[in-house]
Amino acid sequence: MATTEEIRKLAALARIKVEDSELEKFTKDFDAIIAYVETVSTFEMPQGEALRRGPTEGEKPALRNVMREDSEPHATGAYTEKLIEQFPASENNALLVKQIISYE
Repeated sequence: MATTEEIRKLAALARIKVEDSELEKFTKDFDAIIAYVETVSTFEMPQGEALRRGPTEGEKPALRNVMREDSEPHATGAYTEKLIEQFPASENNALLVKQIISYE
């Protein structure tokens, strides 16, 4: 079961303002979501022949990865300078961005 402190931390990470009066409700909602995810995770993917023949009516199609051959489409660093020139802040060929995640 999620605690109100965990919900408070999640809300801070998501930059959502949650009133103390709402914490208990969100804790129950969060627990319901986790229970649903656990239910969905028990789904079994088709194996063997069922996977090869494809879906029949009423069945969902199997998930597949589309693979591509690994190759280098362009020389390493070919666009580095162009990107760095267009970015507001950089240091040693690295782009500097504002920190958006913090741990309390």
